[in-house]
Amino acid sequence: MGGEGAVFLMPWSSKDAKRHTGKASSPTAKRQWSKVANKVLRESGDEGRAVRTANAAVKKRGKK
Repeated sequence: MGGEGAVFLMPWSSKDAKRHTGKASSPTAKRQWSKVANKVLRESGDEGRAVRTANAAVKKRGKK
């Protein structure tokens, strides 16, 4: 990464989970949300995809 035209995206913290999903109600779920969102963001560079994937992960976690 880096170089001309590189885009640097700010990582999300567990505090950001509340703004994106109501499913992340516990501290553990919020940490999971931020870890998943940041991983997908790093890999894809797509913020929308990162949020959707993190939301789905937290939702799936709640169904266990």
